[in-house]
Amino acid sequence: MGILEQFRLDGKVALVTGCKHGIGRAMTLGLAEAGADIIGSSVTLEESGSEIEQEVKALGRKFTGYQCDFSDRQATYRLISRVKADNPVIDILVSNAGTIARKPAVEHPDDYWDNVIEVNLNSHFVLSREFGKDMVARGSGKIIFTASMLSFQGGITVPSYSASKGGIAQLTKALANEWAKYGVNVNAIAPGYMATRLSEGLRSDPVRNQAIVARIPAGDWGTAEDLQGVAVFLASAASDYVHGAILPVDGGWLAR
Repeated sequence: MGILEQFRLDGKVALVTGCKHGIGRAMTLGLAEAGADIIGSSVTLEESGSEIEQEVKALGRKFTGYQCDFSDRQATYRLISRVKADNPVIDILVSNAGTIARKPAVEHPDDYWDNVIEVNLNSHFVLSREFGKDMVARGSGKIIFTASMLSFQGGITVPSYSASKGGIAQLTKALANEWAKYGVNVNAIAPGYMATRLSEGLRSDPVRNQAIVARIPAGDWGTAEDLQGVAVFLASAASDYVHGAILPVDGGWLAR
């Protein structure tokens, strides 16, 4: 297989959570352009006729949509049952759905903590366990988590988010240690400061925005599309010997 062919995803089926907006949408379109058919899920996704469905189909790929509130454990299990019934083989799991809640630690209420941990960590373990066991049995599969700069750093006024993303980094390594020998690659992408809906609060704060941009060697916020190449790499045969990696796409943030 030639090097460029190793990046093709023809004949593969990818499940992408949080596919409707931002980073998830960009990764969905990148995988589809590389040849994968898409199963998408998001808390507000229309199960038929969504904008992301139309965009994927315009690339010549299939799209199946499911609505799921990942803060509800039983809803996550219902999604898993529906997807497995409709699509017995999931080759690629991009476990990306996420949320954030901003409040200083001394004021950070239980409901903020519980919701963020459920969406950003617990649901990802459940999804990766349930689809990962099928990949282990088949002897192949790709799992990609969305980590964060706060998988490495503590952040400010987002203790639940930081804890969840630190957990994602460790979950990536733990699953890779168990499943690499079965031909299942488990890795994570750690986006830097990206201009998406989740970062609107930071970008609208002149002081925080200036401080962040000043530290980024590339000199600006990234875009969701900056993650497409890494997502395709980690989903493809080109990454077959990559296990347990948390790959930063951060404009050089961690190098400072």
